Amino acid sequence: MNTLPVNTSQRYWLYQALAWGGYSAISITVAAQYVGWQLSLVAGYLFYALYSIAFTDLFRRLILRRGWLDLSALPRLLRVVPGVLIIGAAQALLVVSINMALDPRSASWPRDAVLWLWFGTTMATWTWTGVYSQVIRSQRRRERLVQMQLAVREAELRALESQINPHFLFNCLNSIRALVIENPPRAQDMLTRFANILRHNLQRDHAHTAPLGSEVEVVSDYLALEGVRLEERLRVRMEIDPAAANFPVPTMLLQTLVENAVKHGIAVEPDGGNLIVRASRNDGSLLIEVENTGHISEARPAGRPVGLANTRERLRLLYGNRATLQLRNGGAGMVTASVRIPLTS
Repeated sequence: MNTLPVNTSQRYWLYQALAWGGYSAISITVAAQYVGWQLSLVAGYLFYALYSIAFTDLFRRLILRRGWLDLSALPRLLRVVPGVLIIGAAQALLVVSINMALDPRSASWPRDAVLWLWFGTTMATWTWTGVYSQVIRSQRRRERLVQMQLAVREAELRALESQINPHFLFNCLNSIRALVIENPPRAQDMLTRFANILRHNLQRDHAHTAPLGSEVEVVSDYLALEGVRLEERLRVRMEIDPAAANFPVPTMLLQTLVENAVKHGIAVEPDGGNLIVRASRNDGSLLIEVENTGHISEARPAGRPVGLANTRERLRLLYGNRATLQLRNGGAGMVTASVRIPLTS
C-alpha cells in the first residue's frame, strides 16, 4: 500500500515538486512586495517546499496504511482534518523558526501574522490532501472496473469453452464404441488418440490459447476417430505452414471448425466429401481455413451452428474486433470457414 509503481512514483514526485515549489514561488513573490527580496526569505520558502513535500508524503503513507480512503465521508474527515491541522501548524512553526534563525535581526512575528500563516499553510495542505484523495479514489474505481470486466471476460470464456468440450468428447466416445467389438486393435488405437485429446484439454493453461501445432495434432486424432465412422467418405488434406506452428490460437478453435465441417457438411452428403485444413501467416495475421464439401443454405431453420457462434464470441473476447470468422459458399460445391487472428495480441 505504501509503494508506487515506477511510472506512477515518478509522476507523484514530479507533481509534489511542482505543487509545493509553485506555492513557495508564489508566496516568495507576494512576501517580497512587502519586505523586499532577501536571501533569508528565498531560503526560508525553499526549506518550506522541501519539508512540505516530506510532511505530505508521510501523511499519504499514513492515510493508505490506515485505509482512511476506504471509509465513508464523515469517518474519513474525522481522521484527515486533525492531521491537516497538525501539519499546517508544523509548517507555520518551521516558517517562523527558520526565518528567525536565518535573520536574527528580524522582529518577532505578530500573533495575527502567525495565525494567518497557519491558515495559509493549512489550506495549502488541505487542498493537496483533497486532490490526492480524489485522484487515488478515482484510480481505485477504474481498477475495480477493470477487474470486474476481466472477471466477466474470464467467466464468459470458461462458459463458452465448457459448451464446446462436452459435445466434442461425446462424439469421440460414440466413434470408439463402434469399434470395440468389430475391431479391438483399432479400438485400442482410437482410445490412445482419445486419451491424447483428453490430455490436451486437461493440460492446457489458463491463457485460453495453445500453439497451432498442438491443436493440429488434436484435430488429426479427432479426424482419425471420425474416419472410423465415415470411412472412405471422409477424405482429408492438411496444408499447414511450418512457420505458423508455434503461433498461439484459441484452444479448440480449429477443432470446432473441423467438427462443424464434418457434422454439417461431409456427414450429411451421401458420398461424403473432401476436407482441407490450411493455415498460413498472411498480411500480419494468421489465416486458418477449413474447406469442406457442402453448401450453406440461407434458409436453414436451425440457424448457424452453435459451435461457430461460440467461436466467434471467443475471438471477440480475446482479440476485440481485430479477429474475424467468416463462413461462405465457395466454388465447386465447397464451403469455407476462414479465421483471421492478429499476430500480436
